[in-house]
Amino acid sequence: MKLRTALGALCVVATIGSAAAQQQGVRVRGTIEQADGPMFTVKSPSGDTVKLKMADDVKVTAMVKASLADIKTGSFVGATALLEENGRWRAVEVHIFPEAMRGTGEGDRPNDYRPKSTMTNGTVNNVANGSGAATVTKEEGTTLTLKYKEGEKTIDVPPDAVIYTYAPGTKDELKPGAIVSAAATKQADGSLMTARINVARGVVPPM
Repeated sequence: MKLRTALGALCVVATIGSAAAQQQGVRVRGTIEQADGPMFTVKSPSGDTVKLKMADDVKVTAMVKASLADIKTGSFVGATALLEENGRWRAVEVHIFPEAMRGTGEGDRPNDYRPKSTMTNGTVNNVANGSGAATVTKEEGTTLTLKYKEGEKTIDVPPDAVIYTYAPGTKDELKPGAIVSAAATKQADGSLMTARINVARGVVPPM
């Protein structure tokens, strides 16, 4: 029960459509350059830096390396995907939700990873190879069909897609060099505050 409660409170990048987003939500991704108590300087992949402050009751989530073999028919996952010239969707990352987080951010929506990228959270309804598990076939990777309330979407997952899952994290992991992502809220003074932050643990998620 404690694990379920903790995981239910974890932050997932895919949940940008939450109440925080309605309150001038800002997505922060990058590497921690400096840490001073609850205040961090985060450098984005583009080279910009932002000041990010943790709330007193901040929840820290670790992004932990997983593999395609961990994705089964019935798994609830989220996929960041780009539209290819051939009209198919190609995943750059797939995150596997723990069972306690099933249903988080369910649906298909635009994502700020790249222009025209999407985030799709849904239940794995089919694995292309028919084995019930997402194993890589030859060099092409595999294909997942994700089902959500409004419909379903087929996404190709190449071998180089980043696969990870979530686990409880600690503030000790928030140090210079750590890769983080957070849904922050702009305060009246222009600063950014976050109550939930993800930190990479043994994985490099797409930024």
